[in-house]
Amino acid sequence: QVQLVESGGGSVQAGGSLRLSCAASTSTFSDYAITWFRQAPGKEREFVAGISRSGSFINDADAVEGRVTISRDAAKNTVYLQMNSLKPEDTAVYYCAGTRTPGPNSVVTVVGGMDYWGKGTLVTVSS
Repeated sequence: QVQLVESGGGSVQAGGSLRLSCAASTSTFSDYAITWFRQAPGKEREFVAGISRSGSFINDADAVEGRVTISRDAAKNTVYLQMNSLKPEDTAVYYCAGTRTPGPNSVVTVVGGMDYWGKGTLVTVSS
């Protein structure tokens, strides 16, 4: 069982930045691809950005392209999501999720492909 804990959410004005963290409680962190999703009120959960278990491959959604950077720190068992130039439409609960992948370079971008989920952290962007 893997526990994922998100932190770093908060309230910011449009144009601001936040760095979200996803800390994993596992000794086999390198076995897991990690992906960030978000869910706004009344909307479905959607893909934001993902990183392979090797850290060499990343993918991000069109809605955030150029504004987010995903990275992982193996020594800290943590994945980060740096978000810049935030917009009111970025307001959502942000979740990190993990899954084992057979290859080191796979990035998982679908909700159904994840095995473990954190409880989420709220990001609110005001105009």
